[in-house]
Amino acid sequence: MTVAVIALAAAGCGKSSNDSSGGGGSDASGAYSGKGIGLAYDIGGKGDQSFNDAAFSGFEKAESEFKIGGRDVEPNDSESDADKIQRLEQLAKAGYNPIIGVGFVYGPAVKAVAAKFPKTTFGIIDDETVKADNVADMVFHEEQASYLAGVAAAKATKKNHIGFIGGVDIPLIHKFEAGYVQGAQSVNPKIKIEKQYLTQTPQEGGFSSPDKGESATNGQIDAGADVVYHAAGLSGQGVIKSAAAHKVWAIGVDSDQYQQSSLDKYKEWILGSALKNVGGAVYELTKSVVDGKPLSGEVRGDLKSGGVGFADSNPKYKAMKDVVAAVDKAKQDIIDGKVTIKTQ
Repeated sequence: MTVAVIALAAAGCGKSSNDSSGGGGSDASGAYSGKGIGLAYDIGGKGDQSFNDAAFSGFEKAESEFKIGGRDVEPNDSESDADKIQRLEQLAKAGYNPIIGVGFVYGPAVKAVAAKFPKTTFGIIDDETVKADNVADMVFHEEQASYLAGVAAAKATKKNHIGFIGGVDIPLIHKFEAGYVQGAQSVNPKIKIEKQYLTQTPQEGGFSSPDKGESATNGQIDAGADVVYHAAGLSGQGVIKSAAAHKVWAIGVDSDQYQQSSLDKYKEWILGSALKNVGGAVYELTKSVVDGKPLSGEVRGDLKSGGVGFADSNPKYKAMKDVVAAVDKAKQDIIDGKVTIKTQ
């Protein structure tokens, strides 16, 4: 499928988008008549090697498999809800279906635009507050994947001292911290854990500033941590860079960051990644629309469904048999209900 990069006319619609030449498209029954998938990125945009890129992977898979078009749109710096509303409205008017907001920041925009376009299916990732018949709230048990990251960190550390860096001090990222801490303490109740949030609000760059992530990680390593887990989007690239420079372990998030090409030079020091199958959520929502049975309401991914997990791509991780065994056991215990993770 040929992809062309085009500039959007209105500033409120974002910096750029990919508009495939596939046009409309339909499934075998001819039920689908939309123009394709509309995907609006969160702060940090495409290329973060994490959250947004996970969404893009599902976008690409759905485009290819269902032979439909698609447009993915970048955010502007310091944009308002009105900008997001305008972006989603333009996608809806152009005929894209489904239209997906990547990140909780799209909550107000999805709520407003979905009400104006009741025949279009909307999805929002990481928000469960938008309640409408034509909206799917695609959320996850992030704390489960983070628990596995905590187990891995506590088993891999040589100093019984690990770190956590959150992008923004908000409830969603608190879930990552909560799972990580409980997982680590399940291995060693006395383990020392550094904790830091890069900013108080998304607008301050907590999810989009690798330099902030690098500086914070330098500080945690100086304090003694030898494994650092981040839930910081694009800022996490700085976390991984710092960890590699100091030859200590980093744990990635959302995507399998060991497999990301832009992180190749650091991947030796990426122990694993706490996965959130954002791409799968994008794909499944699109499939439901193409099949004529659009999803709506809460759609939550967990370990049992494969909606979250822990990536084990690094051969060094696979060679650490005690770490692998501990993570595998923790995963099964969560699935079996033997372990419950508190998020508050």
